[in-house]
Amino acid sequence: MRYVTFRTADGTRAGAVDGTQVTPLECTDVGALLAAADAAELPFARAVASGVCAAAGPPRPLVGLDLAPVVPHPHKVLCVGLNYRPHILEMGRSEPDHPTLFTKWDDTLLGPGDDLVLPPEVDLLDWEAELVVVVGRTTRRADESEATAAIAGFTVGNDVTARDWQARTSQFLQGKAWEATCPIGPWLVPAEELGPRPDLELSCAVSGRTVQRARTGELVFDPVALVAYASTITTLHPGDLVFTGTPGGVGAARNPPVGLVDGDELVTTIEGIGTLRNHCTRG
Repeated sequence: MRYVTFRTADGTRAGAVDGTQVTPLECTDVGALLAAADAAELPFARAVASGVCAAAGPPRPLVGLDLAPVVPHPHKVLCVGLNYRPHILEMGRSEPDHPTLFTKWDDTLLGPGDDLVLPPEVDLLDWEAELVVVVGRTTRRADESEATAAIAGFTVGNDVTARDWQARTSQFLQGKAWEATCPIGPWLVPAEELGPRPDLELSCAVSGRTVQRARTGELVFDPVALVAYASTITTLHPGDLVFTGTPGGVGAARNPPVGLVDGDELVTTIEGIGTLRNHCTRG
């Protein structure tokens, strides 16, 4: 079973995906489903069967649904830089001893099929395909077993980055937190299906040309380590997102540098999870 958030005329709704059909749920989005399951002290997949977030109507076709970011309003969006060795090398950095963390806000997030409107102030907008951890339990100072249990599942993200703005200072935030630039989805795949440290092929293509390809098993700091580390600093809540970092192949490392332009199609895929397709436009 997979879980989506989709848009309706009355707002968003969580849904349980079974093949080509989606059953609407009482919860307004996947984040609310995770929070309800945590409050009931149930694994989120069992919460639906237990009536915590029950079906709210008959199944409907997945095709044609307007999918929102899988968690539209996470309490926290944490991101990890420099977490694949080829990307560390291409950016001229040294391998870190500890995870390199920065943050985004929920207004950066886009749905899996939403248009990516290129900010007019940005000269070099770059791609960064990433595995994203979705937190399922309220967690603080987790050890390895607690961090493993806190991972509800995974989704696909692209940490689209304003490289020219990022390069203005040593801090990442101003290159990373541009509004409506970060596609995520299409759904949450439970960790029970993939394991807490999935080894999956990740790729990014721009207008049909593959620009990134790697395996998520190559992460320097894996999902369990990242959840444990982040929870030492701050409480993680159900629905919080952890972008785990991008592999080599970013546009800024090319000679000359290459960025997204009007008309590009940005396609981000992780095997066993799904695909984002975002058309780039000047608006």
